[in-house]
Amino acid sequence: MAYVLSRATLQYLAKSSTRNATHAATAGGHGGGYKLWKKLSFLVAFPAIALGMANAYLSHEHHERPEFVPYEYLRLRTKRFPWGDGQKSLFHNPHVNALPTGYEEEH
Repeated sequence: MAYVLSRATLQYLAKSSTRNATHAATAGGHGGGYKLWKKLSFLVAFPAIALGMANAYLSHEHHERPEFVPYEYLRLRTKRFPWGDGQKSLFHNPHVNALPTGYEEEH
């Protein structure tokens, strides 16, 4: 009887150590997973970023600015911005963003 229990215990321990080794990647182990992420970074991420940059650079077209319509519910200023003259937002672009009175520049 002791032989059967010791053999069963040894088999269980052998299986559990194998089970722990196979689950090392999911349990946060460092069993070579960095190679996968290094390959994914160089073969997928960097080319995707490069293609996105090329798409943005090559497809840049000049769009006509829409006509200014002074709707009463847009561009409300209940208090002044704490920078500049108080009317322009922090990232104001005079070619695109209108002030409450209209566009700054005509082109």
